[in-house]
Amino acid sequence: MSGLPIVLASGNKGKYAEFAAFFGSLGELSCFSLLCPDELRIAPPDPEETGESYEENALIKARAWTNTFGLPAFADDSGLEVRALSMKPGIHSARIADGSDADRVSWLLDKLNGVTDRRACFVASIVIAFPRGVNLGERDYFAARGRCRGVIADEPRGFNGFGYDPVFIPDGYTETFAELGGDVKSKISHRAIAMNGVAKMAGCVVKYSGYGI
Repeated sequence: MSGLPIVLASGNKGKYAEFAAFFGSLGELSCFSLLCPDELRIAPPDPEETGESYEENALIKARAWTNTFGLPAFADDSGLEVRALSMKPGIHSARIADGSDADRVSWLLDKLNGVTDRRACFVASIVIAFPRGVNLGERDYFAARGRCRGVIADEPRGFNGFGYDPVFIPDGYTETFAELGGDVKSKISHRAIAMNGVAKMAGCVVKYSGYGI
């Protein structure tokens, strides 16, 4: 393994695959080596997401994991903001309904039944946190936000992705994220935009500070 080990603060395999692609394509992250959570022999933490924003929740998760494993950790918190639902479910997107992703998609479509304004926006904040005692430019974490605007489809379409991907059609396309697949999503999604931003900050600082070398 080359580079400074960093762990994804999530057990979601879909997210791991998506972020692994980012680490493989973003040169700014070449100073890191992404660890799969399954490679860690300590039970991961499961902190309560009590933040009032995407960034606060992402930071809670990233800090919990970096404090547990003593490694840099990154986390995202994301949500779907639907205009006709007063920007809900927002930060509660993953918990708005009990059950699976399909159950939450069903909840969303039920709420939008008969609604013509189906504009929506995916939002993500990504945080890279460093272990206690590490000070990189007077801070121990870096954060960036990304947005991807689109509309909600009338029914689920496609089998790629996770979460609300089967019903989200990004602006400029006629297919859902679940139909477009990883190649397109890795370029235009809310996570892709946020990851590009945080990569530039964290990667450059780590390289020039010499941390982990």
